[in-house]
Amino acid sequence: MANLNVAILGAYDLGKDLGKKGTASDLTFYNLKKGQNTVTFIEPNRYPERLAPLFYAVSIAQKALLVVEQINPAFGETVIMLDCAGLKEGIVILRNFISREQIAPLIKGTVVDGYEFLEDDKNALRERFLADVAKLSPSYDSETGTMPVDHFFNVRGIGTVVLGSVAEGSIKKHDELMVLPGEKKALVRSIQKHDEDFDQAGEGERTGIALKGVEVEDLDRGTILTNDKSIKQVSSLTARAKVVKYWPTPLKEGMVMHIGHWMQFVPARVESVKVDGDWHQSELTLKLDKKLVYRQGARAVLTYPEGGKLRVVGTIDLP
Repeated sequence: MANLNVAILGAYDLGKDLGKKGTASDLTFYNLKKGQNTVTFIEPNRYPERLAPLFYAVSIAQKALLVVEQINPAFGETVIMLDCAGLKEGIVILRNFISREQIAPLIKGTVVDGYEFLEDDKNALRERFLADVAKLSPSYDSETGTMPVDHFFNVRGIGTVVLGSVAEGSIKKHDELMVLPGEKKALVRSIQKHDEDFDQAGEGERTGIALKGVEVEDLDRGTILTNDKSIKQVSSLTARAKVVKYWPTPLKEGMVMHIGHWMQFVPARVESVKVDGDWHQSELTLKLDKKLVYRQGARAVLTYPEGGKLRVVGTIDLP
C-alpha cells in the first residue's frame, strides 16, 4: 500500500471533486483510493486569514497542486512558503485566463518554477495522481520512525487515537514511542491506514495509531511520536536564518516569530540578532514558548504572522 499527500493551494473548491471527504478542521482531508493505493489531498481552509493552516498543509505534503485563480498577495505568499519549505514536486493549474508568462517572473528561482503545468481537468488530475502514487514503494525496514500528530481524539472502547503522516522511517505495531516534547512514552496498540488494519506504516503514509499509556490531554497538534533517540527537543536556540529577498526590513530583538517544522508552529521571541554584512543572513537567538522537536541539521520555516501581506520571513537551520 502506498500513499501520496498532496496540498491543494489556491482553490478550496477542488478537493471535493478529487476525493472523498475525511477529517475536517482548519485542514480538510480528501481521500482518493484505487486498489491498495491512496492519494490524500489536504486543503488549508482558513488561509489566507491565518497563516498556520498553509504551513501545516505544505509540511504534510509530498507534492503540491497550486491553482492560480488570481495574482494577489496570497499567491505570492504561497509561492514563498512552498519555496521555504522546499516542496520541489508539484503541478500548477492556471484559471481565469492567466498565462504562464504572467506568473513566470513571480516564480522564477523558486521551487514552483520547476512544477509541471497541466490543464484544469479533474478527471485527468485524478488519473495523474493515481499514476504518481502507483510509482511509490514504501519501505518498512527502518528500525526507527517519527510521526508528527495533526489530529487526536478519544475513541470509546479503544482509547487515545492520533492521526498523522509518517515523516521518517517506519512505525510498527507494539513499538514504544517517546511522546515529545516531554518525558512520556506510549505503546502502539494498533495501526490503521485509510480504515484498514496494518502492522506497520512507512514514510509518507497517512496513519491512525491507537496508543496505550498516553491520554488525549497529554497531546497537542505538533506532538511528535518517535523511537529515534537522536531527535532533539529544545526551549531556546541560536541558529542561522536566511530572510527572503521580499522581506522589507531587518529582523529585530523583541519580534515574536513562529518556527514551522513538521506539524509544529511554535512562537519564538527574538532575543538577539547578529548580522555580518547583508541583513538577509543573520544569526538569531530565540526563546521558544514551548519546546521545539527536530532532527539536528533540519531546516524550518521562519514566519511572522503579524507581517501583513507577507508573513513568510525565510528559513532557519536548526542546530
